[in-house]
Amino acid sequence: MSLRYALLALLTAEPLTGYDAAKRFGGSVGFVWHAPDSQIYPELRRMEKEGLIEGEQVRWGPNSTKTRYSITDDGIRAFRDWINAPMDYGPIRDAPHMRAAYFEWADPDCVRENLQRHIDYYTEQRARWAAMRASILDASHPTIATRIEKYPAQEHERIIAYKAFAYQGLVDRATAEIEWAHDGLALVDKLSSPSP
Repeated sequence: MSLRYALLALLTAEPLTGYDAAKRFGGSVGFVWHAPDSQIYPELRRMEKEGLIEGEQVRWGPNSTKTRYSITDDGIRAFRDWINAPMDYGPIRDAPHMRAAYFEWADPDCVRENLQRHIDYYTEQRARWAAMRASILDASHPTIATRIEKYPAQEHERIIAYKAFAYQGLVDRATAEIEWAHDGLALVDKLSSPSP
């Protein structure tokens, strides 16, 4: 997946300036697709050149303007083509599991520390993803609230259900990673204890 589809997804809710897109990105799409601001702005300009979005100068403060981007019909078609295409899976690069395969080379205390960091990381992520899912379900998340206002009532259940489904998958993944790391802690204790 490229950054452009994440940005097109955001723009299906409402027109946004680059600044607003970057802010919203971190609070919605950014939970599932990371991109720094330094990538967002150039991508918006490329998408505008390609006709996927169009920019309009809007007032920003007393003496300046900003470009507010709206998705075009071509952008909607490109987004629909992407969303309907078969999912593409890239090669796996999983540093924590790669390291775990070679923990026999590590000091047991370092293994414990790494596994505890894994648990802490995924516990925090799980809480964030669960909170995001809750704000989707009760339509209190600003992007969801905007979508609900924009689209007809018969679409609301689908809008909410699919997004909640995506975040439930992330919550479940975090739970599995936490359980895996707890199993690892038990394993290192078992393998580090002296033989009877």
